[in-house]
Amino acid sequence: MYDLVIIGGGPAGVAAGVYAARKRLKTLLIAYEWGGQSTVSEGIQNWIGTIVISGAELAKTLRQHLEAYKDEIVDIKESEKVTNIAHRGKGFAVTTGTGGTYETKTVLIASGSTRRKLEIPGAAEFENKGITYCASCDGPMFAGKEVVVGGGGNAGFETAAQLLAYAKSVTLLQRGPEYRADPVTVQKVLANGKMRGITNTELVEVRGDKFVTGIVYKDLADGQNKEIPCEGIFVEIGLVPSTGYVKDIVELNKIGQIITDPRSQQTKTHGIWAAGDCTDGLYHQNNIAAGDAVRALEDIYMHVHAR
Repeated sequence: MYDLVIIGGGPAGVAAGVYAARKRLKTLLIAYEWGGQSTVSEGIQNWIGTIVISGAELAKTLRQHLEAYKDEIVDIKESEKVTNIAHRGKGFAVTTGTGGTYETKTVLIASGSTRRKLEIPGAAEFENKGITYCASCDGPMFAGKEVVVGGGGNAGFETAAQLLAYAKSVTLLQRGPEYRADPVTVQKVLANGKMRGITNTELVEVRGDKFVTGIVYKDLADGQNKEIPCEGIFVEIGLVPSTGYVKDIVELNKIGQIITDPRSQQTKTHGIWAAGDCTDGLYHQNNIAAGDAVRALEDIYMHVHAR
């Protein structure tokens, strides 16, 4: 019987693992892969304490940090996916795709999410060659360049706001006739002289040579295809939380994110916490995910030892 099972090998899962080791909670960490979404980034510049680091190097250092502290306290199962969590006695049984079942008093879900991919001609070919899904990771690499943001929700406008600090110009393409972001955010971002927004668009094709050179969209008002020259395309068309395996044991919101108490990261299921991009937190970044996990671990420790 473990005190805790952590699901996920990204910043949230690893931060939780390090804290669990330091607090001497007998823990199992199950990681399908290390590093989370940022593993594809060539240069992450907002991971606190590190000026710049590649996604691959971040994944490596996360694993090394946990390995240095785990001692005999934290067990690690790599390259495994959790397929089910069920109540068992006063705790839970966590089952993986390889058939392993592990009993635990508590669970921390930190399985993250995946970016909804742009599925038009050229999108797959130019991913990481101008197409990116992380402005906070990759934005500075597009300093002085003309870029496009696909997506008119809050995430799209927040991305545009970040890019305005670096880019020569930012064009945001919204599918419908009205932006989905908060009106005050829309007004503030569009007021920037380097910014323009276009509504009623349908993304058609990404063009390029060795690197992105432009994006073609259909103007739904006149039916014409139009091209915007650019060197970067930031895709913000939504996230897909990796939570399908827990839908029967924790409460999810309408887009599949786990509902948590922001004071403690507890879910509405007693004994289960969640942290990072799989939750309904307002903002999602590596540093925030790690902080979520630390907050959860403090609460889990109190749950195991003092309640």
